Amino acid sequence: MNKQKIALVTGGSRGIGRDIAINLAKRGLDVIITYLSNERAANEVVEQIKSYGNKAAALQLDVAAYEAYAPFFSEKLLPLLKNNFNNSQLDYLINNAGAIAFSTFDDTTIDQFKEMIHIHLMAPFFITQHALRIMNDGGGIVNISTGLTRFSTPGFAAYASMKGGLEVLTRYQAKELGTRKIRANSVAPGAIETDILGGAVRDNKDMNAALAAETTLGRVGLPKDIGAVVAFLCTEEAYWINAQRIEVSGGSNL
Repeated sequence: MNKQKIALVTGGSRGIGRDIAINLAKRGLDVIITYLSNERAANEVVEQIKSYGNKAAALQLDVAAYEAYAPFFSEKLLPLLKNNFNNSQLDYLINNAGAIAFSTFDDTTIDQFKEMIHIHLMAPFFITQHALRIMNDGGGIVNISTGLTRFSTPGFAAYASMKGGLEVLTRYQAKELGTRKIRANSVAPGAIETDILGGAVRDNKDMNAALAAETTLGRVGLPKDIGAVVAFLCTEEAYWINAQRIEVSGGSNL
């Protein structure tokens, strides 16, 4: 008898991560999410996942803190899998947790640059390393990138550079993990209405309108535009999709 498939989503308490987690549950997967500080929001996601008949849990993790990775897996995740999921393995990892340091190239500080490295490149690299030790063969990795690796918008140099590195990393993961039949793909959203940047894309009407005008479908994206695509990549139907960058932007900046 095959065990239930389990996905781990970093940054799953809000925005895109929340929608990814919910769509994974709709696809029949059990889901574990991480959150940085908003435990209440994380628990709300857990309850919604459970409403679909799936198991779910939330664990705190600061993805910018390398020293937290090993204890997260050994002291939090593994006991949770054993006690709450009757399992010891993962099937899918979605590296989603993120933040943006908005600054022009000239004004970007070393601290901002380091923060972007830690969150968007170091975390997907080394969290995935740890996850692979308990990931079933035939599983998958989805790394959340950005449309800003294809087109350039002032203010995002550090952020987009790290996401460009993440896309290269994704191809290397696909290449090196192929012997285990583990697939790796990146999903690159366009501008999305979330809390990021203080909710600017969602709440600033002028910014929202300007971004919508650059998109062929005439609006900015919503979290629900992304979650279903990521969830699809975590199914058997997507077994032949590997090492791909899939942009989900409504046709932005064509």
